[in-house]
Amino acid sequence: MTGSNAQAVLRLEGVGRVHGRGAAEVHALHPIDLEVRAGEFLAVMGPSGSGKSTLLALAGGLDRPSSGRVLVEGAPLEGLSRAKLADVRRRSVGYVFQSYNLIPSLTAAENIALPRELEGVSARTARAEAREVLAELGIGELADRFPEDMSGGQQQRVAIGRALSGDRRLVLADEPTGALDSATGDAVLEVLRARCDAGAAVMMVTHDATHAAWADRVVFLRDGRITEEAVRR
Repeated sequence: MTGSNAQAVLRLEGVGRVHGRGAAEVHALHPIDLEVRAGEFLAVMGPSGSGKSTLLALAGGLDRPSSGRVLVEGAPLEGLSRAKLADVRRRSVGYVFQSYNLIPSLTAAENIALPRELEGVSARTARAEAREVLAELGIGELADRFPEDMSGGQQQRVAIGRALSGDRRLVLADEPTGALDSATGDAVLEVLRARCDAGAAVMMVTHDATHAAWADRVVFLRDGRITEEAVRR
């Protein structure tokens, strides 16, 4: 588990999200304070509609809060132009979505390498890194395969590889093992755990208590509020 003096890679200060106005107003997330430190694996649990996906979207700059502010590696996301926000997301944040979001015309290695190439890393280096990540995930043989030639579980592991490529300090994962069998899911969680041990911060949404057990800390959301927190390691 990370020490209390470790740097906060992600900090949410009074962050809330409201949709609609007046009688149609819905509080998707009531103002919360939360941080995830370097080396920490945080799991977020709660029933459907509790605000878990909203929390992830705000944490990664995919949505803007109605109140409060989000800081990634000490830098506030508020006020950034779309271009600068996209640059922060590309360089600092890795996302694992429930939908795989792979580009059909690119191979597994090319899908993983693309964000690094957009950062300015050479294609040769980025694709070598991609093959290393695929091997780490136990799917090195998929490097030259296109998404249509993969199972759902294989596509999910490629998507996880894309989130882990490069030196991203923050990994945000929305049910990353949902399409995987238990053994493969455990292998992915081992990789996420190893990234934390190497200094990254991971925030993972999950419905599965056995997967949450991999985390250092678990927070529980209900109706857009943090109702409970448990330290597991």
